[in-house]
Amino acid sequence: MSFCLPFAFPALANRTHLPAAAAFETAGARGLLLGTAVSVIVGGGLLAIGRRHRGGPLYQKEAMAIVGLSWVLATVLGALPYYLSGTEIAPDRPMTFIEAMFESQSGFSTTGATVITDLETPASVPHCILFWRSWTHFLGGLGIVVLFVAILGQGSAGKAMMRAEMPGPTKEGSMPRMQHTALVFAAIYIALNAILTVIYALEGMSLFDALCHAFGTMATGGFSTYNRSLGRFESASIEYTTILFMVLAGTSFTLLYLSLFGGPKRLFRDVEFRTFIGIILGVAGCIVFFGMRAGDVGFGTLSESIRNGLFQVVSIITTTGYGTADFDQWNNFGRGILLLLMFVGGCAGSTGGGMKVIRHVLFYKILRQEIERAHRPRVVRQIRIGGAPIDDPSLTQGIVVYFSMILAIFVFSWLFLITFEPRGTWGAVSQAELDDREENLSSRGQRQAKEQVAALVNEGTLDEKLLDSASAVAATLNNIGPGLGVVGATQNYAGFSQGAKLLFVWLMMLGRVEVFSVLVLIFPSFWRRI
Repeated sequence: MSFCLPFAFPALANRTHLPAAAAFETAGARGLLLGTAVSVIVGGGLLAIGRRHRGGPLYQKEAMAIVGLSWVLATVLGALPYYLSGTEIAPDRPMTFIEAMFESQSGFSTTGATVITDLETPASVPHCILFWRSWTHFLGGLGIVVLFVAILGQGSAGKAMMRAEMPGPTKEGSMPRMQHTALVFAAIYIALNAILTVIYALEGMSLFDALCHAFGTMATGGFSTYNRSLGRFESASIEYTTILFMVLAGTSFTLLYLSLFGGPKRLFRDVEFRTFIGIILGVAGCIVFFGMRAGDVGFGTLSESIRNGLFQVVSIITTTGYGTADFDQWNNFGRGILLLLMFVGGCAGSTGGGMKVIRHVLFYKILRQEIERAHRPRVVRQIRIGGAPIDDPSLTQGIVVYFSMILAIFVFSWLFLITFEPRGTWGAVSQAELDDREENLSSRGQRQAKEQVAALVNEGTLDEKLLDSASAVAATLNNIGPGLGVVGATQNYAGFSQGAKLLFVWLMMLGRVEVFSVLVLIFPSFWRRI
């Protein structure tokens, strides 16, 4: 938080296409200073309590508790600058603490969903708070607990913490020492952020914009400093640069490390990376074809179509959520395939969220094996990844359990939203419009006419509610950010109720951290001494 304080001064708070701040941002600086003070008090209190207890080895159960509880604590403390600075989600509409937690969790979990309707008015969102918003992406991109591993190096517990922070099956070639691995990941991550910041600056961004968008790109988060996201710059070079670095951020950092010594060919020998690139190219090709055929916005010339289609596919599959075009206005195939793409995600060991490509590869192989067993029960065939057999039977079981868990969470969260979220979220119909529709109906009794009007009004709203709620759950659970309809590329989550925003906070945390590390916290047996 204190690192963001210098951006309260006008000299550092300029944005490329907007006038620089005219004066020192007192409210933003106050929020950051108070947030820093509270964090120091909480940290000091926990440190004092911890010193009373005898040290010892850290086991997997304690590591899981550290992962889950540290994310809860980071969400609450990260919300303080927003709340204490009086940041507004709309003019004269200050954030509630739940909304501040939503923005905090969205930053740390690198989701990029927001409740702020206007990012370009310093009176509503001070520049230093805007920088804090992007800085949470930087911290969350590598994982707060991975930084703990780098510092503590807690052996087997460190491995458990790292697996929870970078979920997905362990890849061949990972270095045995988790502390060394975490430090290498940190070095690669910081270096890529620095390189991208310089490139953005050379392409015309101010230092403020370059830093914020580099954090959002490499963390696959998607927070921008403009309401139109990267589309505000209208620059093909910036968009292609972002595509390249989003792909790098969605690639396993272990693989990036090994490719530094083994060359680029090491990347394409990896089955997960090949599948990742194949999905991007295949889906982008389909979106370009159907987009041009339907004459959608952004699909005029072939070069424009490729740029917009490729950018949006990479943005969704890497769970970045940046936007250069309003994909919610595209044809139904394009919207549908992007919704499905939200459940894919980046590679294991990357900053990307989602279910991870390697899990989909394994799930396909498991399904194919089970189908073969149905008609050839005596055949024994091992599942192989990159030519190497998978000898651990618990891994295949874990993949099936994980998919089932994600499906169950998605379904129950969707049912909760469509049941309890008020219809007003999708806009209310005025009395004048109601009267106008009533006059156009055949007169078969006043009561029957009103019922027909109500049916016409609610029909579209209910259809929108079903699809929009599903996309909102998918976008937060998989750390995408934007979805369809009321949470589309040009919309946000401000219209949802406070209860729904709390649900989204929980879903974003589940999506960023290994699911079980959060779910175990609600079971009393987890806290019971054995």
